Amino acid sequence: MHSPCTGEASQACFHNLCQLPFLGIPEPQSSTSITTAASSRHDFEVAMASSMYPNSQFTNHESFPSLQESFSYFTKAFPLYSQTDQADKIREQEYYHLSLSNHVCLDYIGHGLFSYSQQRSYSREATVASTSSSSLPLRQYSSSLETPFFGISYKAANLHSQIQYGSQESELECKIQKRIMALMNLSEDDYTMVFTANQSSAFKLLADSYPFQSNQNLLTVYDHENEAVKIMIESSKNRGARVMSAEFSWKSLRIHSGKLLEKVRRKRKNRRGLFVFPLQSRMTGARYSYLWMNMARENGWHVLLDACGLGPKDMETLGLSLFKPDFLICSFFKVFGENPSGFGCLFVKKSSSSVIKDSTSTGLVRLVPARRPSQISEESANDDTETEEKAKQELHDDDSLQGSSSGPMSRQQTSEKTSELQETKEVSVKHKAPEIEVSVASFESSQSQIIASSASGYSYLECRGLDHADSLGLISISTRARYLINWLVNALTSLQHPHSENGHPLVRIYGPKVKFDRGPAVAFNVFDWKGEKIDPAIVQKLADRNNISLSCGFLHHILFSNKYEHEREQILETRTSEGGTVLNGKRDKLYSGISVVTAALGFLTNFEDVYKLWAFVSRFLDADFVQKERWRYTALNQMTVEV
Repeated sequence: MHSPCTGEASQACFHNLCQLPFLGIPEPQSSTSITTAASSRHDFEVAMASSMYPNSQFTNHESFPSLQESFSYFTKAFPLYSQTDQADKIREQEYYHLSLSNHVCLDYIGHGLFSYSQQRSYSREATVASTSSSSLPLRQYSSSLETPFFGISYKAANLHSQIQYGSQESELECKIQKRIMALMNLSEDDYTMVFTANQSSAFKLLADSYPFQSNQNLLTVYDHENEAVKIMIESSKNRGARVMSAEFSWKSLRIHSGKLLEKVRRKRKNRRGLFVFPLQSRMTGARYSYLWMNMARENGWHVLLDACGLGPKDMETLGLSLFKPDFLICSFFKVFGENPSGFGCLFVKKSSSSVIKDSTSTGLVRLVPARRPSQISEESANDDTETEEKAKQELHDDDSLQGSSSGPMSRQQTSEKTSELQETKEVSVKHKAPEIEVSVASFESSQSQIIASSASGYSYLECRGLDHADSLGLISISTRARYLINWLVNALTSLQHPHSENGHPLVRIYGPKVKFDRGPAVAFNVFDWKGEKIDPAIVQKLADRNNISLSCGFLHHILFSNKYEHEREQILETRTSEGGTVLNGKRDKLYSGISVVTAALGFLTNFEDVYKLWAFVSRFLDADFVQKERWRYTALNQMTVEV
């Protein structure tokens, strides 16, 4: 099964293979493609030099170029950006809450299945009255009010039994699975796909099912602390795995090729293990070559490709026809507005499925269509009517019984029965939610109910987020992201503290700087005029109060050469795995790294978003900015203080 953009994706994948001369593998590129790529990079570098305001250094946030002025220079430098305006139209129609709330979302990477307007159309049935007075305009809601928002319920099966014997899937699951397989450019003949609760569940499932007793090693390639990978590492250690990691050279934070090659080319081929590889860092935006997967496989490793940090069309550039990993993990969670639903996916190559062993690990889930508000209200009304009729019948029976034994009821008895009836009705309504939950749970074990629900409104599946990405196309999305992320990096590095003797820059970027093929994420820190780092958590909180959502992360496995050894203590921080606690007389292992602020761009990010982040960071040029904010807030905990 192939995606609609297979040709486009294959070409992009072909051109994006990074050169690895130390591997001794020739690049599979023609002279024409090399010339085209070199020309594109040169044109990009020339344009980037003129994309900023003529004054390339900014020392005062109050004399800052306006949004309109900055955008004018940007579009003159990158005229092709205007050809990506379809993304702006989709954003206006389907994600208009971003503009209405004046909020900049840069704290995610990846993508979701549903647009915000779809969610609004779903909730509209339950909030018709409040919607009419809402500030959100009712624009182009989904044509079908039976949009299949779904929930998840856990399965009792483990990964081994699921892979070996399969399970009966609902129509909803089949449709979503086919859509995702098409997105990933994977064939159902080659891979088995299972749904997991989230990314961490997928990693743990594989760790608990992989034969580390015979294939002892776990080798990971992450320049940052990743919660899902930490869970995999702990589970693997408990099962006897020997854990190793790639190292990243300071200052570029590129993979230290020589050391990773030593780990990949271990002598005991029959006991290699699992090689866990992301195509790019979701923190720094650094991209890694596909050829590492090929090198690992040739040396006897099973390969797990982590695609969770990729955007929607990035997944089509995986080039899986050339590099088919044994396992692949991705996640699908909503990234705008509320988060009604989401799940992880684990793909197992059928030719590698015999590796999976039986385990007691859980984490597999079933997707179940969520009941609509109209269905719940209707069922609630029906149940209430039935309860009331039943109570009336009981009252009538009591009347008949008492009439036959002691005559008509007294006025007090009638009042007691009326109160009892009302109480019965209130109890019924109070317990409605648990009854619905039980119905959804029973939904899992009743295929006939799933089919009936599909026939009554779940037969049409919309994956609007993926559809939007498909309509834009790989080239448009990657071009837009390239211009925006590199402009942002250039803009951040243009901020310089005024009157500083040593010329301290306000911002330090970690990983790739301005670069043609960098990913759409940037890791950075803000420094005061003395050169001291401002706590990333404070930067994140202050950004949040300025309607900008950022993330914090921790870079690790950083290798300092002799040239930079003197900088190690100044740059690295030390933390413990559990906050420095002492367990069984032993202190937790210490980890060295760098805490950072991160911003990640999505396919709907626009120039105004990155400009607003630049303008916010520039406020730290005011030496008293943080102190002023401290006076306005108590301990930065959102409690205002009168001054």
